[in-house]
Amino acid sequence: MPGRPRTWDHALFAAVADRHWPGAERALPRLSHAADRSRLWLGLAGAMAFSGLGGVRARRAAVRGVASLAVASATVNTIAKGAVRRRRPLLDAVPAIRHLKAQPVTTSFPSGHAASAAAFATGVALESRSWGALVAPLAASVAFSRVYTGVHYPSDVLAGAAIGAGAAVVVRRLLTPRPPAPPSQPLVAAPALPAGRGLCVVANPGSGTAEALHELRTELPEAAFTLWSPGSGPLTDALEEAAARAAEEGGALGVLGGDGTVNAAAPVALRHGVPLAVLPGGTFNHLAVDLGIHRPADVLRALESGDAIAVDLARFVPGPDADAGRHGGAGHFVNTFSLGVYGELVEVRERWSGRVGSWPASLLAAVTVLRHARPVELTINGRRRSVWLLFAGNCAYSALGGTAARRSNLADGQLEVHVVHGGRWARVRLLSAAATGLLHRSPVHAAARVAAVRLTGIRPGTVCAFDGETAPAPPELLLDKEKRRLTVYRPLPVWMTGLDPSW
Repeated sequence: MPGRPRTWDHALFAAVADRHWPGAERALPRLSHAADRSRLWLGLAGAMAFSGLGGVRARRAAVRGVASLAVASATVNTIAKGAVRRRRPLLDAVPAIRHLKAQPVTTSFPSGHAASAAAFATGVALESRSWGALVAPLAASVAFSRVYTGVHYPSDVLAGAAIGAGAAVVVRRLLTPRPPAPPSQPLVAAPALPAGRGLCVVANPGSGTAEALHELRTELPEAAFTLWSPGSGPLTDALEEAAARAAEEGGALGVLGGDGTVNAAAPVALRHGVPLAVLPGGTFNHLAVDLGIHRPADVLRALESGDAIAVDLARFVPGPDADAGRHGGAGHFVNTFSLGVYGELVEVRERWSGRVGSWPASLLAAVTVLRHARPVELTINGRRRSVWLLFAGNCAYSALGGTAARRSNLADGQLEVHVVHGGRWARVRLLSAAATGLLHRSPVHAAARVAAVRLTGIRPGTVCAFDGETAPAPPELLLDKEKRRLTVYRPLPVWMTGLDPSW
């Protein structure tokens, strides 16, 4: 290190050593020790993932934080420390009460603890601002503790922090998938709503939407927001009121929530003849993803310019002999409908998610269903079948299952129906086919694209699932589509707008 920066580095180290920091003698050495081998950050990542606070965004933040930490640690330990080989500071000027019980034996430059702290905090903050704000002070304290305990010079810590932050940026680029192209459909007429003028939004804060809600209210100052909660009455009542107001003002119905909230809003928007704006938020919001809406800026562009497309609304209608009071009557789905093991999985997941969080509940549900599920007996278009799963997608999907499944046309007039048959060794054959990636060639799996499908002879107790919601299935069902289509806002790709991609 050149003379003058080195002098400043040593002088700042001496100033920290000489100064009395009230209450720090006990806390900072312990905090520094807790961060050894990244134990502090791994424990915090586990707490973020399993606490259920912040929903899927918190889990993604935890994953990105740990991945950033791993890259930063590898860079520091395999390249940086070996390249510089700087000696550790002398501890003569540091009070003995601050000394670590076990002194590090590696070279001093750069600080691995500071790199890990900055990498984790930056990785988390790039995904979740709220969690990032909580983690940042802790990361800064860990970095400072390395100077305070006398094991690093300030420049070691600054260099380590820079490496950590850089690693987080690199990981973000690597882990952020290229957004799928929005639906390849022509635009339809929809009113432009600058600043949200005429937009009536119903938000479900219980679906992991708090962070998006704050940003949307700031960016849409003229929109009318209604915060719905189960204690305030049925969700459909809030949606009906908002849609009626939007119709009077010549605006649109906005919805902020998960798949179930969007499912409830779609038929209301169609009935009132108003466009639907699907705002990004919720634990799962598959329609927003298929529309190319991944962050508030995407839907803001569409609202500003009035860009929208037509979207099919699929429905399931009970047979004439079904008890509408018992089975809930007709319903709709904008994404998927299913009978069989998926419905059971959703019910088990919902039963446990409030206690252990969504992610652990999903794992518990999968294990439970695999152990206890039985095939469903029903008649499909006049032919009796034993099936593990009947899946109907609203329009054609690029793949069945997994996060890669996307729709490029949301108004093709078709239902994509997949059936996984039961029978002898069907469970083993199904798992083997899925594990080898050959499910589409397995004899237990069949698929077709049809305009409608009739299901009869459904046994009592069978559960159907639609857009994340569940209900008892009636003895007979007709799956088809509404004749009219929804008008839904959809952003144009950024390259077509002339805007800066970082906007």
